[in-house]
Amino acid sequence: MVFDSLIVAVISTISILITTYTWIVVISALLSWVRPDPYNPIVQILRNLTEPVYNWIRTKIPTNFAGLDIAPLIVIIALQFINTFITYMGRSL
Repeated sequence: MVFDSLIVAVISTISILITTYTWIVVISALLSWVRPDPYNPIVQILRNLTEPVYNWIRTKIPTNFAGLDIAPLIVIIALQFINTFITYMGRSL
């Protein structure tokens, strides 16, 4: 009983973190369309949180199609897959 509650709490926390990072990716992708001030601290934080993941994906998969970088889309799809998998895994307890 206690172990199941602990697992559910961990899964819920991971789900919240995945959702938060998904929003960070979405905001970062939207900001890339308007070219914000690169010295703005919020822009720097968003870039520091997303660029390492984008660069890792870019080394594994070609993500530039007709000048459009789809790395954020790949990250969002992967995060949603992981979130769904973890959520259903938690429900089976």
